[in-house]
Amino acid sequence: MRPRVLAAGGLALALLTGCAQSVDPIERLSEKAAQRVRPHEPAGRAYHRWGLAAPLAPAPTPSRASPARAAGRGLPPVVHRVRTRDKVVFLTYDDGAEKDPRFVDMVRELRLPVSVFLTDSVVGPDYGHFARLRSAGAGIENHTLDHPSLRGLPYARQRAEICGQQDRLRARLGTRPRLFRPPYGAYDTTTRRAAADCGISGLVLWHASMTGTGDLTYPRGGESLRPGDVVAVDPDEGTGLTLRQRTARLLRRVQEQGLTVGRLEDYV
Repeated sequence: MRPRVLAAGGLALALLTGCAQSVDPIERLSEKAAQRVRPHEPAGRAYHRWGLAAPLAPAPTPSRASPARAAGRGLPPVVHRVRTRDKVVFLTYDDGAEKDPRFVDMVRELRLPVSVFLTDSVVGPDYGHFARLRSAGAGIENHTLDHPSLRGLPYARQRAEICGQQDRLRARLGTRPRLFRPPYGAYDTTTRRAAADCGISGLVLWHASMTGTGDLTYPRGGESLRPGDVVAVDPDEGTGLTLRQRTARLLRRVQEQGLTVGRLEDYV
């Protein structure tokens, strides 16, 4: 009987020892494997993976009411730079032509507060990609149904383009935007009146632009980013630079100039 008891005791000890060793499976994996299963990866590693040397500084709480919110009644304001003392710029993307799923990963992992202005005729049937982008934290905004130059068009046509996309975005993504970017930056007073009648509280242009070749330009003048600048990231021009690469290049410029990225919807 004694050998059997000893054997049983040895088995119990082995089981207990085995359990003790497997309480935390991560400790039994290599460092590389452990990084894959840890639920909360340090932010610095995520930024390093996307081509940045350090995380962006967190955006502050907006320091003052935006022009759009302060306007109250009347026509919605046109914004290319937000009046703020906060050291933030705003990243915006147009049309929805680029549907790289890795860009969704980038926005999610960096918690990047981007705003995407969508044109229905460009997005086509792939609203699912932008649903995922919205789930990752992106703001979804209006860029018309068919991307016409609105300046000079009659009120009915402009209203149909803006309100039609409002309805489409609500049906496809469950959101009805407050912000609108007129295609090509072309608008007139009729545009602002039609936008207001469609529930828009601000027209958003841009002060700086990241081109398809990865160059940062300043159509309104200047040589560097300044607090409150709205930056438009242009669609791909077949240069070989992906949307992720251009975004990473832009983020490095933002960091070099002592700025961070704010959420446009918090300021306008």
